[in-house]
Amino acid sequence: MSKRRQPRSMVRSGVWLVGATLVTTLAACESAPTGVAPAESVDLATPWTVTDPAVVGVDENRLFLAGRTAEGIDRLQNLLIVRRGRVVYDRYYGEMERDSLADGRSITKSVLATLVGIAIESGAIDDIDDPITQYLRGPRFRVRVEHRAVTVRRLLQMTSGIEWSETNGPDYGVWIQSPDHENAVLDRAVVDPGSTFRYNSGAVHLLGVLLQEAVGRPLPEYADEVLFAPLGIRDVRWEGLGGDYVNGGSGIDLRPRDLARIGQLYLQDGFSGNRRLLPEGWATEATLPHRDDLGSYGPIERLGYGYLWWTDLTRGAYLAWGWGGQFVYVVPAEDLVVVATTRWSGLSGSASRQLATEVLSLITGPVLGALD
Repeated sequence: MSKRRQPRSMVRSGVWLVGATLVTTLAACESAPTGVAPAESVDLATPWTVTDPAVVGVDENRLFLAGRTAEGIDRLQNLLIVRRGRVVYDRYYGEMERDSLADGRSITKSVLATLVGIAIESGAIDDIDDPITQYLRGPRFRVRVEHRAVTVRRLLQMTSGIEWSETNGPDYGVWIQSPDHENAVLDRAVVDPGSTFRYNSGAVHLLGVLLQEAVGRPLPEYADEVLFAPLGIRDVRWEGLGGDYVNGGSGIDLRPRDLARIGQLYLQDGFSGNRRLLPEGWATEATLPHRDDLGSYGPIERLGYGYLWWTDLTRGAYLAWGWGGQFVYVVPAEDLVVVATTRWSGLSGSASRQLATEVLSLITGPVLGALD
């Protein structure tokens, strides 16, 4: 693993801008927060405040109807609604309970993007446009000359150029069964990096491996120290792959209320209370639609993509999105975070899409419709 680099700021054309050194729990990197916390920034390390819907501008009758709609969705595990930093609705279905862990599937990707932002600010990753060859070194990784064009930014934007067919193909299932998950991705052809959006969980896993190599310690340990512990998140389960690395692209398990902390952290521009946890500008840059031409999905008429966050261009929202209907859906203009999870196991591809569409329709219809 590579040695930890010293923190530094980044000011480049076309690169997100950051201020002073990020506050983390690492004693060696502590400094004063940068920027000013939003006026209503919630201290996310403390328990959620639960309030009556009307106090935060939610119509109770329409919220009741949203709840009835949720009850009719087979396989829905939970619906959690946070407005203006307070919980107004928190229901669990089937065997799911408040303290149960939900398998967020590709919500993991948005968590990974968060960790990458922290690592860039701290200097563990030198630059968002660094090639993967700078970090994946030695005989363990079968990197080639063409991998020099595969950068951290392109992995974040799903434009790595690594050939892959996941959305309508078998590649994820083939890859997850591989005895060597890293080289199973590296051995793929690389075609015109930076040009084409191609959803690729294997490439995102490679980004997680890169991050682990850059920080010099296991990814779950790093995540606990710089993100989860500062957010008061104490119960996390990562999907192991039988080697030195966890699955960076899918399979992190968190409680729904803790998933909401991730969404609220972005809504608060990276602050928890008066403490900045994310680099200045990262929450905005990561959730901008760097791609705005990804078509539609169910009730979302215009899909975009940021740094491992999807964007709902129709509503000015962004979302962490996992297979089978796992969502952290954030609407900044409404000061709203919605978390919904489902029992995805055993679903076919078409059934997964149908369930995800039902959940998105619940969020974008009755839930948003309950807001005053």
